[in-house]
Amino acid sequence: MNAPTGKLENASSKGYRIIGTRPIRPDGVDKVTGKAIYSPDFVAPGMLHGAILRSPHAHARIRAIDTSAAAALAGVKAVVTGADLPDDATLLERDNTGEALHVARHCLAVDRVLFDGHAVAAVAATTPEVAQAALALIAVDYEVLPAVRTIAEALAPDAPALHPDHTVRGAEPGSLPANIAAVSANSRGDVAAAFAEADVVVEGSYRTAPVHQGYIEPHACVAQWNADGQGQIWASSQGHFMIRSQVGAILGIPLADLRVVPLEIGGGFGGKTRVFLEPVAMILSRRAARPVRLAMTRADVFRSSGPAPGSESRVRMGAKADGTIVAVELDVSLGCGAYPHDESTPALMSATLPYSIPNFAFTGRAVFTNMTTSHAYRAPGAPQGSFPIECTIDQIAERLGMDPLDLRIRNAARPGETGYFGLPHGEVGFLESLEAARAHPHWSAPLAEGAGRGVAAGAWGNYGGPSSAEVSVAEDGTVLVTEGSPDIGGSRASMAMMAGETLGVPYEQVRVVIADTNAIGFSMVTGGSRVTFATGKAVIQAVEHVIEQLRHRAALIWGVETEEVDWRDGAAWCGSGDNAGQSLSLAAIAARANNSGGPISASGTVNAQGYLPGCGVHICDAVTDPETGVTTITRYTAVQDAGTAIHPDYVEGQIQGGAVQGIGWALNEEYVWNAVGQVDNPGFLDYRMPVASDLPMIDAVIVEKPNPAHPFGVKGVGETGIVPPLGAVANAVSRSLGKRMAELPLSPARVHAALTAS
Repeated sequence: MNAPTGKLENASSKGYRIIGTRPIRPDGVDKVTGKAIYSPDFVAPGMLHGAILRSPHAHARIRAIDTSAAAALAGVKAVVTGADLPDDATLLERDNTGEALHVARHCLAVDRVLFDGHAVAAVAATTPEVAQAALALIAVDYEVLPAVRTIAEALAPDAPALHPDHTVRGAEPGSLPANIAAVSANSRGDVAAAFAEADVVVEGSYRTAPVHQGYIEPHACVAQWNADGQGQIWASSQGHFMIRSQVGAILGIPLADLRVVPLEIGGGFGGKTRVFLEPVAMILSRRAARPVRLAMTRADVFRSSGPAPGSESRVRMGAKADGTIVAVELDVSLGCGAYPHDESTPALMSATLPYSIPNFAFTGRAVFTNMTTSHAYRAPGAPQGSFPIECTIDQIAERLGMDPLDLRIRNAARPGETGYFGLPHGEVGFLESLEAARAHPHWSAPLAEGAGRGVAAGAWGNYGGPSSAEVSVAEDGTVLVTEGSPDIGGSRASMAMMAGETLGVPYEQVRVVIADTNAIGFSMVTGGSRVTFATGKAVIQAVEHVIEQLRHRAALIWGVETEEVDWRDGAAWCGSGDNAGQSLSLAAIAARANNSGGPISASGTVNAQGYLPGCGVHICDAVTDPETGVTTITRYTAVQDAGTAIHPDYVEGQIQGGAVQGIGWALNEEYVWNAVGQVDNPGFLDYRMPVASDLPMIDAVIVEKPNPAHPFGVKGVGETGIVPPLGAVANAVSRSLGKRMAELPLSPARVHAALTAS
């Protein structure tokens, strides 16, 4: 897509040589030529082919499973069911949070199936064809039970309870409706008094559908459980340490005995931050005494992996005549699916994160439904929380006759003001993003006849957390960075750029490797927009340690104290003695490493703090045909504060990608179930994701307000871009039609029905 219209300083004008440039990504050639190895490509010697039998029912009791005929089929080497996983008490003993228990039961059902596609048995065979034939021989006796497909159905007084014994932290047993999985709430100020003083009050109800992340690569893995109790797993994921911890907890394998090797990942967006297949592949491997591959079909991915939850919201907002928002009430329910998954807190936190609101009362809950357990999707919970807020702000602007950007500028959060949890905002760049949007030619451009222009803002809190890295210098002076964060959005390049900038050597002199769990210290998942910030800090720390070693080695060579040696421009410079003013290059020092102390390497470990939210503002022009309900996006601009853009191409790509996914969420994407709770659209043919021909060029504008807690000013950028589009598109369509649209997606059928309703 096109380069940004917004002004971005070049690297040299910011005092950098590499940061802010646009070098070719180091993994690019392998990926575009098909040489990169993804999990469906990986083959282990002697590998068997696994397959999983999945329930056709959304809710049913398993009376019996007969696997004898499948086990007797020639070529079948192993058959397992949920009974082969540890029992509830053992899983809770290994992990008292309940996560291991819930993940295990999602991987293989015990006693009941809770969603269409729930795994009930698995086989390993010599060929894929034999494995599929074996599945057909497994007999399952089901007692079909009533299913709840929607949040409203799940909260009905007579709804069947998915987990009758589930208790909500902080709530008395039996005090909440049966299908409540979690609750969260927060408030500030005197909301009632503020509403009483408001000059305008707007309220409404909003709904979003469950949507899938839509990654192209399906879930797959190869697992091998050795006779000595140790194991290996090869998989694509957003965190191979996550795989190790979850599989280890479920199967009782000491973490040091389980090696997880990261393969290239073909998309994740939050949907590959937990295991679905790996524990099953491991127990098949143990039984068969051979490596086993398991892979999902596209239908399996939709039916059985973790999409973003749908939501039902109620919002009430009051403002003064000058546009100052004085009070907000927000109630959000999110469908978490079959097992606990709570996004209500980030939904509430993100809803008004970019704004300064003195009085609010927010309530959120996660609700069990008979669908696959929901999971993170790029800023989890934030789009669902932000959507009703941004639509309500738009209505207040209409009621007051105000420019919607001016209204947001009036209420924008400034550094030092109090945020959602009562802590002061850091160097947030929301005001700068709003001003950049107002100055953009799109905002002042004339609108085509019948078109509507919508604007919406959004933010994601970002994260830091634990990361590890190692940096070593080879004998020729080239540099190897080893780290543990899977590369999804170009982090190899950003790590190489930050290492090269810190060390003072060219980008081309640095290589980056993503190491397996036995070769590098722990790193948290690639998620939360944390990697460039947190793992980058670990890399910079390791480079700084290497620089200290290089200064010391140069001092030994020159016969001076280390304090007399400076490091700049990729070389050591002598400040005293006979060699004063002379330099030694990195390569020259590396060539003499064995005579000056041995290998040159260092590690960096951080639990990175000081992360700051990313804020964005999107402008959308849309035309909706009132006769067909078809909406066309005619122009789209996305503005976002990136802190410092390490590699502007990747920042633009993240902004554009988030915008496109949010547009799909707003216009077309949704899970569709039939009357018995089966997914009717488990594939890209019927699950309508936007493609290039559906979209205009997305103009990505980068705002840079550096984060002082990072050596190069980094803020996470990967997730903010998906938050504003829901409101921006809905506001554009509502203005185009002259009718408020409050339920997503704005599919042609739904829009047409709204327009023709009496």
